[in-house]
Amino acid sequence: MCSIANKREGARHAKARYNGSKMRLKTPSEIAAMRRAGEVVAVTLRTMAAAIVPNQTTTLELDEIAAAVLKRYDAKAPLYGYKPSFSDVPYMHNTCISVNDEVIHGVPDARRVLREGDLVSLDMDASVDGWCADATITVPVGKVSGKAKKLLQATREALQMGIAQARPGNTIGDVGYTVQRHVEKNGFSVVREMVGHGIGRMPHEPGLDVPNWGKPGEGQIIQVGMTFCIEPMVNAGKPEIAHVHGDPWTIVSADGSLACHFEHTIAITENGPVILTLPPKD
Repeated sequence: MCSIANKREGARHAKARYNGSKMRLKTPSEIAAMRRAGEVVAVTLRTMAAAIVPNQTTTLELDEIAAAVLKRYDAKAPLYGYKPSFSDVPYMHNTCISVNDEVIHGVPDARRVLREGDLVSLDMDASVDGWCADATITVPVGKVSGKAKKLLQATREALQMGIAQARPGNTIGDVGYTVQRHVEKNGFSVVREMVGHGIGRMPHEPGLDVPNWGKPGEGQIIQVGMTFCIEPMVNAGKPEIAHVHGDPWTIVSADGSLACHFEHTIAITENGPVILTLPPKD
């Protein structure tokens, strides 16, 4: 679940966004606690993806599956009951599920059946013992187009390449530049109004934004103990986005092009980045 960048800020002003107040650095034991939440997130996303049956499964059914898995692990969904300033009512689901041109924050719906050829993004947070983790995967529903496959691959690769840049002494600009370069090299666009974020006791911890664009060497210096989410949001067409009329949550690509979203929660250690939202080892 991403943060919303200040709409007055363009790419050149992103430096000011992530040169703000410092985020709280985490101890090894706190990072271990976040990893437990991350494992729950990973298992839940994997279970949701495996349950998809083309032309049959609804997005609300996937949200109900997520609720069952969270209950099994005695975990909570921080998104459930969330009420930001832009909405008159709280969000009453465990996940965000976005389909095709929906970039982020799609609302689970019993009427939304996943069709053969769709791309569906599954986005969720989990809290275990007060510590949070957040991740997103985008999965194909049955057989998808060649363009959809390329979009999936490029976005997934961009996330991994961005994570590799999240080393102590590098900057947030190094991460964003790497993501942006790979996405654009493949002919796609990064969404600029939405960014990654710090995370810890809260799903969105203040003190750090993580744009999917930037310049090498610019922005906040990455330090041991930081925990944050890197989450490329990529449009197959132009980067502009729009809100769905009458829906305060769902954001779509303005030109109706396919969208893709991958995300991991990471922790910065002396040896580099560690992904906290991976399934537990067997």
